[in-house]
Amino acid sequence: MGKEIDLLINYPKTKRNVKERGATKTEEDRAIARKFDKDFFDGDRKHGYGGYSYNPRFWQPVIPTFKDYFGLTSKSSLLDIGCGKGFMLHDLAELIPGITVKGIDISEYAIKNTIEDMKPYVKVGNAKKLDFPDKSFDVVISINTVHNLERFECAQALKEIERVARSKSYITVDAYRNDEEKKLMMMWNLTAKTIMHVDEWKKFFKEVGYTGDYYWFIP
Repeated sequence: MGKEIDLLINYPKTKRNVKERGATKTEEDRAIARKFDKDFFDGDRKHGYGGYSYNPRFWQPVIPTFKDYFGLTSKSSLLDIGCGKGFMLHDLAELIPGITVKGIDISEYAIKNTIEDMKPYVKVGNAKKLDFPDKSFDVVISINTVHNLERFECAQALKEIERVARSKSYITVDAYRNDEEKKLMMMWNLTAKTIMHVDEWKKFFKEVGYTGDYYWFIP
């Protein structure tokens, strides 16, 4: 198994009123969010992002961390699973000229509305079954996506990441370390179907044979 490491340490932090969000969220809101359609990306805030548009302040501070940690160069190839509108891929390509990037997302809406220069490199796809040959990419990254699957589907996705990654991979998933964090996570969650204690996730990684690096999203 890989390393627990926060590669998003330079991603801008936002203040979250978790309890207020939890008090207003309904199962209907979650059902709408899990369609990952326009309502999730560009609809009402209670259904998702409340407007998902490109801003360089989010991913550009993170790319140097990825570059250094993975040794990314113009000759590298990277797959983003759950690429949304391709914003991270755009910044990767801009800050590491020549790098080969690909992205998949389950959302037809996100792929249709991908940032213009990344449209040739993204497609609709499901993490459970990646439409790429074995060992296709030097690095595979999936940020806050795998947990949107049922537990047995998470296993499928992690095995697929193992299959298509040539050497390195990195995921972040919803998790908690104590009862208070678990309570807050359940209030915050809109789309995740698999949320576990960090120790349960680590055990799960070993069980399914995931050897990449990982970290947690904890609101």
